[in-house]
Amino acid sequence: MLSIVVPIHNEEHSILPLYDRLTNVLVSVHQPYEIIFIDDASNDRSFELLSNLVQTDQHLKIIRLRRNFGQTAAISAGFHEARGKIIIAMDGDLQHAPEDIPALLAKLDEGFDIASGWRKERVDNALTRKIPSRIANWMMSKASGIDLRDFGTTFKAYRAEVLKDVHLYGELHRFIPALASFYGARVAEVPIQNTPRESGESHYGLSRTFRVLFDILTIRFLLKYFTRPMHFFGAIGLAGTAAGSLMLGYCLFVKLFWRLDIIQEHGPMMIAGALLLLAGLMMFSTGLIGELVMRTYFESQNRRIYAVREILTQRLREKVDERR
Repeated sequence: MLSIVVPIHNEEHSILPLYDRLTNVLVSVHQPYEIIFIDDASNDRSFELLSNLVQTDQHLKIIRLRRNFGQTAAISAGFHEARGKIIIAMDGDLQHAPEDIPALLAKLDEGFDIASGWRKERVDNALTRKIPSRIANWMMSKASGIDLRDFGTTFKAYRAEVLKDVHLYGELHRFIPALASFYGARVAEVPIQNTPRESGESHYGLSRTFRVLFDILTIRFLLKYFTRPMHFFGAIGLAGTAAGSLMLGYCLFVKLFWRLDIIQEHGPMMIAGALLLLAGLMMFSTGLIGELVMRTYFESQNRRIYAVREILTQRLREKVDERR
């Protein structure tokens, strides 16, 4: 089964044409499917239109959130309710063409776990969208180690099993390929159409760039130090402690052998050394607390720090041969 997850927020003008195009494409694919619309507390007629549609089509499921939680939360709700072995997420403003779904599915058929859309020909404003997006995508690629040219688009196809290890918070939906790659997911890019928005207003602006920068720092930390926070905080703590100790040691040496007034001659250095020493010790403490938190997290929830793709034994191979 295919599950199509579509977050909706004030998209009343796009819902009906999107539904028609989605249905036509999914029927032509010749696979069982479901379409999950998540209404993220729209204040227009979006939920009314979706309520009417669900009464006429058993393939539809409508989820209405209690308040506007944001796109990441809406997508997460759709993933949680999806029953398909392949899950496709896309926006509900018609800037993602449903006709590109077969191309995403074809890439999964090649053995990849995630097929990520790539808006090769952007139609957005160059100053407010294209240039910031290109810079952000380059930074995301370097921070995550995933060679993608378009992290920002929601239009992606996933094998359901790779999503069970991914938990979304904040605005991390654009980093799902990076988070899934932590557990060994294979990611490929597929060129998709990028059509101009026909109606409504965009929910994104230049201010989102700053939020993206914070997310890049978060994802870099999660991917590299998630299971070993002491390696991050410990390195900073070691540098601070070493620098502070050297500065304070120099001040002590001058005081003992040269009989100088340390406060008058090297007061700023002594204060800086003391602050660096304390900061270093605090970083060490933070690293130790982080290690304890991570061990509590994995052990209390019985989570694994690895992911198994498949297991082969002689017995399994014999059963396969018997079936053949």
